Amino acid sequence: MPTEIEILTIEVGSTITKVNGFALADGGGFDHVAQGFAPTSVSQGDVGIGVQQAIDDLESRYGAVVGKPETFVNSSAAGGLRMTVHGLTYSMTARAAREASLGAGAIVKMVTAGALDEFELEEIKAIHPNIILLAGGVDFGEKTVVLKNAEKLASLKLPVPIVYAGNVALRKPIHHLFHEAGIELLLADNVFPDVDVLNIEPLRHLIHDVFSRHIVHAPGMARFAELTHWGILPTPGAVLRGAELFAEVMGDCLIFDVGGATTDVHSVTDGSLEFASKLVEPEPRAKRTVEGDLGVYVNARNIVDMAGDDAWEARMADLQAMPSTEREKELTRWLCSRAVDVGAKRHAGVISDLYTPTGKKQIVKGKDLTGVKWVVATGGALTRIEGGADCLRSICTGPGKYLLPPKDARILIDRNYLFSALGTLAQAYPEDVKRTFERWASFEGDLVLSTLGEDPNPS
Repeated sequence: MPTEIEILTIEVGSTITKVNGFALADGGGFDHVAQGFAPTSVSQGDVGIGVQQAIDDLESRYGAVVGKPETFVNSSAAGGLRMTVHGLTYSMTARAAREASLGAGAIVKMVTAGALDEFELEEIKAIHPNIILLAGGVDFGEKTVVLKNAEKLASLKLPVPIVYAGNVALRKPIHHLFHEAGIELLLADNVFPDVDVLNIEPLRHLIHDVFSRHIVHAPGMARFAELTHWGILPTPGAVLRGAELFAEVMGDCLIFDVGGATTDVHSVTDGSLEFASKLVEPEPRAKRTVEGDLGVYVNARNIVDMAGDDAWEARMADLQAMPSTEREKELTRWLCSRAVDVGAKRHAGVISDLYTPTGKKQIVKGKDLTGVKWVVATGGALTRIEGGADCLRSICTGPGKYLLPPKDARILIDRNYLFSALGTLAQAYPEDVKRTFERWASFEGDLVLSTLGEDPNPS
């Protein structure tokens, strides 16, 4: 009997298109029954070509038949959602708006704080953003600078939506201003409604909606929007949603996706009580950072230059996008370890000394990762080379200068890249996604999800 595909997830990536077939399992959760790959076909003028090739690959490898299953789609094929972010103070609203944007899968190309000047306005025009985010001021606080920024942004007359997520007292005048200018305005709750209060979830959801509208402009993507009732999620947003549900049932987590050009780092944790009182700025529970200079192929040179290691510099002739020889694999493994190390330290909080009139005290800026119980590799080079678990284990040192995961954190290698697929399914099946993760948790030791249809085995 052919494998029955009840549910299909489609991920149209920048280079590779992946399809996954699932069946609902007895007792809840999903059985992952089939998977197919193909090059993304944007250059051919229709991403549907690559999707069909990936489905053909799935059917041929697993004896499956893809009829008309319930379908879910995520994508990064249109190059992501380019955003510029404009707040009142960098430490508050600009930073909060940036956190929300990255968590939604946007590419933040510019962040400003305070009054916009003519040079910044010229830079915004040069960026050609897909969306502009305006924030600033706690509710019923400062108005003047935020309103002036709105007037300056309206004067650009860019044909892109403006999202306002600032002082609620300015909603009516800002709505009037952009309506008169003929510019689409979308309203989200204030990302920083009060001092030390972060509120980024409403903005994240709104940016997801804008992404769904934008992504259909990738060639051939519009018909895939018609296949699903759930819109098209940005792939990084899908991974973060999967991470949130993973954390609910398995504990706080830190997730790495080391690619050829970038390293994405996601964390879901509130940190530990030990450092909570030392935090000087609030952090979101779910956080994403994108290290655009850390990649194991396109940006490998950046990693080598940062390391300043002559021995590895001399090995750059071994660099390959798909390493096959042992020397090529050794280089990729080293590049992965450096990307993980630098990416983790940029994502993590830092302990500093602050000198006050009453003496020295310790403060923490950034994300406290000492409460993390799981460190995960999903997709990318880390899941394909031997030694990926060792790369993750090397950053589990506990608190020092950086607030890194503890030594006893467990390691998971998601070889089949299920986090983005499960995060996409969570739109309709959050409880089944959590049940799937719970089944992973029933195994002792570090986990490697390596073979379709098999349960996790200790590594």
